[in-house]
Amino acid sequence: MTEAKKYPTPVGNPESQPFWDAAKDGKFMIKRCTTCGEAHFFPRAICPFCFSDKTEWEQSSGEGEIYTYSHMRKSATGPYVIAYVTLKEGPSVQTNIVDCDPGSLKIGQKVKLVWKPTDGAPLPFFTPA
Repeated sequence: MTEAKKYPTPVGNPESQPFWDAAKDGKFMIKRCTTCGEAHFFPRAICPFCFSDKTEWEQSSGEGEIYTYSHMRKSATGPYVIAYVTLKEGPSVQTNIVDCDPGSLKIGQKVKLVWKPTDGAPLPFFTPA
């Protein structure tokens, strides 16, 4: 029998703590600037587009598509797939693609959010939709 993969517990900071608190409720949160209207990820207080401090949290649908990916075949923890996923709301997220055959992945493929448990807040990953 194989043991379930153990994921590290995320550590928040004052800017990202609301993200991790929402993750405990299964919500994937992004930030949106109320000045320029652009959505961004990773959560931060200052908009990376216009540098405004007028940002708000909003829940993402958790839907997106693979922008690019790479098979990491040699790793101390075993092979995995790292990717940039462009969310339906616009921002791109660096993530892992899980629970699939890595050979079946394609750029532009639709993916959806999945949560993996840790000893704290769950970690967000993506899997083919």
